[in-house]
Amino acid sequence: MTFCFLGAYDPAYPRNAVLRRGLELAGATVRECRLPGSLKFWMRYPLAVFRYGRRIASCDVILVPEFCQKDVPLARFFSFVFGKRLVFDPVAGRYETKIIDWQWRRPNSLPARWNFGIDRLAFRLSDIILADTAAHRDYFVRTYGLPGDKLAVLPIGYDDRLFRPHPQASPRKREFRVLFFGSFLPLHGAVRIVEAAALVSKKDAAVRFAFIGSGRTFEAVRLRADGLGLKNVEFEGWLKPGDLPARVAAADVCLGIFGDTEKAGRVVPHKVFQAMGMKKPVITARTEAVQEFFRHGKNIYLCDAPYPANLAAAILALKKDVRLRRGLAEQGYRLVSKEYSPRALGLKLLRILDRFPHGTKRGRT
Repeated sequence: MTFCFLGAYDPAYPRNAVLRRGLELAGATVRECRLPGSLKFWMRYPLAVFRYGRRIASCDVILVPEFCQKDVPLARFFSFVFGKRLVFDPVAGRYETKIIDWQWRRPNSLPARWNFGIDRLAFRLSDIILADTAAHRDYFVRTYGLPGDKLAVLPIGYDDRLFRPHPQASPRKREFRVLFFGSFLPLHGAVRIVEAAALVSKKDAAVRFAFIGSGRTFEAVRLRADGLGLKNVEFEGWLKPGDLPARVAAADVCLGIFGDTEKAGRVVPHKVFQAMGMKKPVITARTEAVQEFFRHGKNIYLCDAPYPANLAAAILALKKDVRLRRGLAEQGYRLVSKEYSPRALGLKLLRILDRFPHGTKRGRT
């Protein structure tokens, strides 16, 4: 089976890298039909026709990657002309990200309605829509009035070339390192990690917190740490992708997300799978989505609200219980390396396609 990845997507974005490699490991062929994001979406259309028309005609499936809602109508055109199936992997909706999670505009504003309309059109034009969790699938169905059998769950997964177990460092009789890395989205709840660090510092000065990355809430999080006068917290900006695994390897515990936005309850971010792929114990908020894949106390440590207090208690509990920490790391690694590696997800996507009929008529709802 031959796939054409079409749109103004970022090939380095983890979801895209994992799917491309996973499909290739599963025996499929992937052809890139990437368009420049610097161009307005309507300017990308004629470019795609002249640059990639023949390539798309020779594929079996057109796949529009994450956040490329505006490229789905273009993909629908090619799908109709050449009789190809159209798969859309949104990862998240524009409306839920910009309006609900980021609170960029009021829900009833014109920009909000515009973004909602873009999502709805992209979803309705697609033959198959991928969702990273069942909770996200149900949200798409409920919010956009989609038929449930049009959507399939394909977890985020991780790149096992980058995120794999490193040789154990020599025993360190110094600090206990807790790591958060990411883009500081509102759903991450990073400010609550800082507040948990303040509570931990009063009970155990040996626990150190490291924050890697930057993003929308970074400045507010850093200012909160400064306001609390914390000496056990350090911030580091973005790293090159190849440098991040070494930082993860040096951590004793990795953190997931602790936000209270609606979207936080529907996603399991890359960082959870990536840390587990490096055989690290993970603490994250207890949500409907995370419990689809992981079990508290077996392969992950789930934390209930209120997060600053309970997160602090969870960190101290794992610091004290070496056996539990190692058990979570081992079982988490076994699970993700078997079920959520690129090859496993590539095979899963091929099985998903086997369940859907060929042709393009399903895309019109």
